[in-house]
Amino acid sequence: MTARAAHDVVAYDPSSFEGLQFHRAVDAFRSGTDTPRDYLERCLATIAEREPVVRAWAFLDEEGARRQADSSTGRWRDGRALSPVDGMPIGVKDVVETKDMPTEYGCAAFSGNFPRRDNAAVAALRQAGAVIVGKTTTAELGGPQPPATTNPFHSGHTPGGSSSGSGAAVGAQMVPACFATQSASSLLRPASFNGNWGLKPSQGAVNRGERQAGSTAAHGAVAACPEDMWHVAIAMAGRAGGDPGWPALRGPGDLPPAHRPFTVAVMETEGWPDLDPASHEAFEQVVEQVRAHGVTVLRREDAPVERFERALVGATALTTSLLAWEYSWAFRPVYEANPQGVSERGRQFFLDRADEMGPAGYEAALQEQNVVKQAYVAVSGRVDAVLSPASAGPAPAWDPDVPAAAGVTWPTGNPAFGTVSSLLGAPAVNAPLMSVRGLPYGVQVMGRHGDDARVTAIAHWLREIVTPVVL
Repeated sequence: MTARAAHDVVAYDPSSFEGLQFHRAVDAFRSGTDTPRDYLERCLATIAEREPVVRAWAFLDEEGARRQADSSTGRWRDGRALSPVDGMPIGVKDVVETKDMPTEYGCAAFSGNFPRRDNAAVAALRQAGAVIVGKTTTAELGGPQPPATTNPFHSGHTPGGSSSGSGAAVGAQMVPACFATQSASSLLRPASFNGNWGLKPSQGAVNRGERQAGSTAAHGAVAACPEDMWHVAIAMAGRAGGDPGWPALRGPGDLPPAHRPFTVAVMETEGWPDLDPASHEAFEQVVEQVRAHGVTVLRREDAPVERFERALVGATALTTSLLAWEYSWAFRPVYEANPQGVSERGRQFFLDRADEMGPAGYEAALQEQNVVKQAYVAVSGRVDAVLSPASAGPAPAWDPDVPAAAGVTWPTGNPAFGTVSSLLGAPAVNAPLMSVRGLPYGVQVMGRHGDDARVTAIAHWLREIVTPVVL
């Protein structure tokens, strides 16, 4: 274990851990006993303290953030706040364009890339008064090659990917919320590993702007509480709308009220055998608490659930194949211009896989995806939500400074559980309700396309009734 991995260990307990919760600060902004500028300075102090080990940021714009926070301070003082996120310090995953900061995709081939324009969702956050602190790290090109970011609860473990920095920055209490994206398990897995609340919206529900290459990709939010998570998502969708041809995320301006479901289904996925005994037991304890509140729980012995589970066999490979083909057209010119600027893992994941597929393979993958979607229709029509672990247990050990680890297939963790919502285009929320071996471990709540508010309300209900599980 390296010197860096040997320290910065903080045992996580979901019943007592409390990250930054911006929504609780706004009353003090109104009364003048606190200001967005002072709130930002506290965030910057935490960043200065923890960033040398956590490494959550690809770029920081402290002076720009201070100017934004000063403007927000004036608006709150004058009673002209633009939205519930006015003054909220936010990190933006470095896969979307920002007019005042570089956009380098965690990839050496994009070093120095500076488009000088805002992604649609970033523009929406600015319009809502959010304070953009900087760009958070990402796995290379949003794929499997990890950045140097570490888990804020144990630096010898991964923060997940590809929204690595976004999840870690929230877990390290650097900022209350971050912009994140998901094409496979890129938001839900980091949310699970870092103790975040995370919303992966319905496909197309938040305008991706220039990020339209992947058919399963979505823009979302991670935060230390569901209130801030929801406020960020609504701020983006309410101003930028949805993707071309898709309706925007809809719901109340504040966190949807807690809603008890009548029936839920437990989804195991092909990741179920990879759960260690403690992770399996922690999730089952949550399920039993749900059942104890009068909720009917369907399992694999129920025919529609079993058919769905059978359809999910190979879902991870199917999703990554779809992504490889779609993104290869965006990334191939970059690789051809600078082959040394793309890692071997990135080349294999995006380009070699796409070459093996060809157009016929892609069309076959689309047909397989449709089979999974049809199987899900049969399940989702009978339940209010689907529950599963959000990840295959807590964050696995990972040290990017150890070259021998280069052969690991999924250095940012097994994506099997979080991938399903992307393949289906369904909304999903990570609720940080479990801890295993001192590390965060989340519960996923998934619903039907367009049911983002309802899924969030059910996750809110889980927060109200579940006694967090610590094993």
